[in-house]
Amino acid sequence: MRIVVIGGSGHIGSFLVPRLVRAGHEVVNISRGARTAYTAAPEWQQVRAVLADRQQEDRDGTFGDRVAELRADVVVDLICFTLESATALVGRLRGETGHLLHCGSIWRYGPSRKLPIAEDSDSAGPPFDEYGIAKDQIARMLKEETASGGLVTTSLHPGHIVGPGWHPTGPLGNLDPSVWHTLSAGEPLRVPGSGAELMHHVHADDVAHAFQQAIDHRDTAAGEDYNIVAPTALTVRGYAEIAAGWFGRTATLESVTWDEFRRSTTPDHADSSWGHLHRSQCFTIEKARTHLAYAPRYEPEAAIHESIHWLATHAQLPLANPLSV
Repeated sequence: MRIVVIGGSGHIGSFLVPRLVRAGHEVVNISRGARTAYTAAPEWQQVRAVLADRQQEDRDGTFGDRVAELRADVVVDLICFTLESATALVGRLRGETGHLLHCGSIWRYGPSRKLPIAEDSDSAGPPFDEYGIAKDQIARMLKEETASGGLVTTSLHPGHIVGPGWHPTGPLGNLDPSVWHTLSAGEPLRVPGSGAELMHHVHADDVAHAFQQAIDHRDTAAGEDYNIVAPTALTVRGYAEIAAGWFGRTATLESVTWDEFRRSTTPDHADSSWGHLHRSQCFTIEKARTHLAYAPRYEPEAAIHESIHWLATHAQLPLANPLSV
């Protein structure tokens, strides 16, 4: 099949595109050309590259035409963030493309109510930020599109994506690199909340595997949405304790109020921490296992360790002590 991947040079695409080539598909990658893939692979030599600025072409009303002109059997959209953009693409591909797959986010769900959170349930409250609201709107629109006899669509909702080449969401629910220096030094880590809050990570290659499985199981996946995460989730406390052990240290956690925490970090880091920890999410992947034979290879701590090892090896993460495992 000819498969067009929109945003194929990013976190997920870096693993998905080579997978699709190895499976024998003809692959076209649409990107701005601003960066290469996060992982090198010989399969990229067989990929056709199409340069496009999606945001500008969405404004011009031409992006849908660009995608449709590639005559794809399957389109995988990894970089759609507004309902308007998604609706425009669906309208243009309707009747011309066999399957559209959309990358959503677990932030389409709000704070957890009961765990694990399942698709199409009351396990979580409604989304409460612009990003999560938009992802939820897109997923609902895609489901309605397929249910009404229109374009065949599937939406996959990854957790906090981890992989070599970028910083993982850390134990405090943000990207503050100083957290890793604190843990590697065995110094006290200031933790807002109880420490029992949950985060659900997933390795980028496991997300790529899920997309590939959804393509291969088109009829089953038609009109469906799936949570795509690691087999287990981490608590703040457990995450910090496991990570400290990588440096031969013991985590010392100092419980502080949210006001105290905000005074000790930047507004961006504090807001990110609040967004992750307030949601306190843990998901079931049973639907993806049953429908798609989704079989993630990475537990969350293994995926995060791989990321931290890569950053340390490439001198992109200041640490007080090296990794001991």
